[in-house]
Amino acid sequence: MLPRVLATRYVSPLREGGSLPGLVEADDLGTYVMKFTGAGQGRKALVAEVIVGELGRRLGLRIPEMAAIELDTTIGHYEADQEVQDLLTASVGLNLGIDFLPGAFGFDGVAHPADPGEAAHILWFDAFVANIDRTWRNPNLLVWHRRLWCIDHGAALYFHHAWERTSPELFAAQAFDARNHMLIRQAAGVPDADAALAGRITAELLHDVVAQVPDEWLEPAPGREKPDEVRASYVDHLLARVAAPRRWLPEETP
Repeated sequence: MLPRVLATRYVSPLREGGSLPGLVEADDLGTYVMKFTGAGQGRKALVAEVIVGELGRRLGLRIPEMAAIELDTTIGHYEADQEVQDLLTASVGLNLGIDFLPGAFGFDGVAHPADPGEAAHILWFDAFVANIDRTWRNPNLLVWHRRLWCIDHGAALYFHHAWERTSPELFAAQAFDARNHMLIRQAAGVPDADAALAGRITAELLHDVVAQVPDEWLEPAPGREKPDEVRASYVDHLLARVAAPRRWLPEETP
């Protein structure tokens, strides 16, 4: 599973996102953007972050490394902001930490244009995991040391919000609307990205990726009561989606 560390200090809230993530220091001397189990999006957003983030990194995308961070009840006692204190209290236990990239700034597509091939890989990957949250309104891309980094994947894998109404076959057939994707006009070579990435997504890889998710975050579903049964469902959905024909492949915009 993810490496586990202990939060030692809550530094400050990051108010750019609706889930109110916070900057924390941990006992491994690292600084992390912490995403909380007590936030409105719940644990499934953290599950999506881990599965999509770990899978993307193994396919060569630049995505910050993650850790499971234990939050002790005493940290919230020293927070003056009542909203933050409530969030910390509701999130005692295991939360998600994402490696903080100091000095990174938001990608605007102008100052540092994306490499067309890299943009195609990101666009393909977002379509594969059904990540709807990389638009001009909310790019979820950072520039760090002149390189493009992908962040915030909690909105992907929408199917796990309604297990009883989905199936691998339905997810495989679900189209991806790329018209508002941040990189749709910079991507070139989506078919090449498909040829490079699709064959690398195997059952073995997916089982290894979903194993990173802590048991505590995997909520039981009808017919999937045990954590490993829930993990198997994620693998089945993703394998079905990557199987040919991939009708969800986005088309490039001239």
